[in-house]
Amino acid sequence: MIEKRWIIRQDYDLETVENLAASLGVDRIIATLLVERGITTFEEARRFFRPGLDQIHDPYLMKGMKQAIDRINLAIAEHQRIMVYGDYDVDGTSAVALVYSYLMELDHNIDFYIPDREREGYGISYQGIDYARDTGVKLIIALDCGIKATEQIDYAAQYGIDFIIGDHHLPGDEVPNAVAVLDPKQVDCPYPYKELSGCGIGFKIVEAHLESKMGVRLCDLPEQLDATRRQRQEELKLQLLKYLDLVAISIASDIVPIMGENRVLAYFGLRVLNTKPRPGIEAILKYGHVDRRKTELSDLSERSSASARSDSQERKTGYFEKELTITDLVFLIGPRINAAGRIRSAFDSVRLMLTDDPSIARQLADDINNYNLERKDLDTSATLEAKRRIDTDPFYKGRQSLVLYDPVWHRGVVGIVASRIVEAYNKPTIVFTEGADGLITGSARSLKEFDMHAALEQCADLLEHFGGHKSAAGVSLRKENMKAFLERFEQLVRECLGDKDLTPEVEIDCELGFSQITPKFLRILKQFAPFGPENNTPVFVTRELVDTGGARIVGEKHLKFSAIPISERTAPFPAIAFQQSEALPKMRHGDIFDICYQLEENYWRGRTDIQLNIKDIKFED
Repeated sequence: MIEKRWIIRQDYDLETVENLAASLGVDRIIATLLVERGITTFEEARRFFRPGLDQIHDPYLMKGMKQAIDRINLAIAEHQRIMVYGDYDVDGTSAVALVYSYLMELDHNIDFYIPDREREGYGISYQGIDYARDTGVKLIIALDCGIKATEQIDYAAQYGIDFIIGDHHLPGDEVPNAVAVLDPKQVDCPYPYKELSGCGIGFKIVEAHLESKMGVRLCDLPEQLDATRRQRQEELKLQLLKYLDLVAISIASDIVPIMGENRVLAYFGLRVLNTKPRPGIEAILKYGHVDRRKTELSDLSERSSASARSDSQERKTGYFEKELTITDLVFLIGPRINAAGRIRSAFDSVRLMLTDDPSIARQLADDINNYNLERKDLDTSATLEAKRRIDTDPFYKGRQSLVLYDPVWHRGVVGIVASRIVEAYNKPTIVFTEGADGLITGSARSLKEFDMHAALEQCADLLEHFGGHKSAAGVSLRKENMKAFLERFEQLVRECLGDKDLTPEVEIDCELGFSQITPKFLRILKQFAPFGPENNTPVFVTRELVDTGGARIVGEKHLKFSAIPISERTAPFPAIAFQQSEALPKMRHGDIFDICYQLEENYWRGRTDIQLNIKDIKFED
């Protein structure tokens, strides 16, 4: 079992915690969790626990939005052919499905395009522009890509094709010469929230266009509107709700922060998924043995205005058989939508999200599930080979970075392999394979201590293309530059990390006694959802426990047991510790241990129980 360092968060002011606990009437632990998330006042807590669509920002604050909407209106008025272009991952395909489905309601002279991962690679391709030219397209709306495609946009202009770019990646030194560039990460963009997903940018385009068409905005205060415009505002909310399932899937799968605007979008997106999933998503859910009941979005809108009351009603009536969470989107839906673009064609993913025909949805879902099974085989074999090389090749001994290359590895799985290598070795990792046009192409994954995008910027003269975020990026280079890149990248990693202790960490929110796990505490804790980056599921530590005597192995390496404090009169709690079977002998011996864990609900045969999901176990010396 890998030794981990436990870090108990202390990045908060105790007086602020006490004041917030008093103003909210909650215990100190709940107040601590809120302050850790930057919530320090009653009003901030109210908005956190009661998300509303009125909390999202005015889309016209985004630089370029007015120009984008004006150009879309011109295209529709003149019946110009529009093409919606997106990346082949979950974020890109969901963005394409969202904007394409909206525009199709206005004009059927619409097309969509997803580049082929093998032949075209990431981003806006010349092949895609040629296809647009040959099919009479006059406007391309690029989503989840394009912020660095200066040459491609200039190429398209030669054929009279305009571009609107809707991206969320970091811009380069030069911004493409498009009709409008929508990217909150532009240094001069006043939009207050910078962490939207690519699909989130697409949603803001739809929101802005709907607002201009309906003559009312979400940010308008209802008390300042007459009855007619208030009614229109409610209709606007209903129109927007039906797209938020796709936004939630993109937020979960692209691992963007789930605080601020993203949390509101994810909150309502999950409600749509839990009440009225589109046929394609419902077809995928069967692989997780999940059935959703359906309701009308108007009902959803009414319930969402009083979320606490509705949650209580749903629990009493059993409205949800099992409520989908962000985790379900990450592990059940996201990988399958991704698999089509990794293994075959991302067009299938877009079609799955667009279809209204349940029979077509089932067939596409079956195909996509088969792609996912193939993807699993490919990434498992590549990961095993990568680990074998790291463990046996003297080249990797003592290196702070891990850069691997194999021309036979499938391009669709190198990102997954890189993530698994980081998880296993806790070092910045890039996994390369053979790319298009004779290039080597790869995916990079990093640690929180190392800015991958900044490092790649310092290697730009050796690279053909790169782009992404601090923690993840895509990169391609020529074979003859690989040796120089290896050494410079290693040097940058060493300069950054130096002698830092890179022992894997478990970040713990606070200590918790079993007697504090009350129904009220759990009820409030559930309202912190949806969980994700910057609003992670709280991790607690409880000390001096023993097993009640039933510890056993389930699966191959998972440990199941029941823990009880040695000095506290409470009932034991069942626990599951994934990949921690090595702890079984000491547990059976009766050794005292500490645990850090998350509280979760375990569904089994129609019954719901509280379970501890163990992150790590430490035994007394």
